Amino acid sequence: MDRIFITALTAEAVIGIYDWERQVRQRVEIDLEMWLDLRGAAASDAIEDTLNYKSVAKRVLAFVEASSFRLVEALAGEIARIVLEEARVARVKVTVHKPGAIRHSRDVGVVIERSRDG
Repeated sequence: MDRIFITALTAEAVIGIYDWERQVRQRVEIDLEMWLDLRGAAASDAIEDTLNYKSVAKRVLAFVEASSFRLVEALAGEIARIVLEEARVARVKVTVHKPGAIRHSRDVGVVIERSRDG
């Protein structure tokens, strides 16, 4: 299976369990890996035969910017659901980074993998 990836989509979201986190927007970064069959696109060289990753990125960013979650896990799960709505995507890996969430750490986050077949 082939993959399209997007690295370090950056957005600001309400995310966190503490009261102060619910009052501010925090930076999150999202990495996506999307598995799909790219043989048709490789042969045709036509956008209609592949996944329009710009469209996916815009959709994910709009969702994240409008979202309000307590857990990074919940945000990642919803992003996975959105990506799997794309007809061509068979499987997705979503990494959500929440830089600065833990003192003395550069980054913290979760990785979620989902597929159409469960």
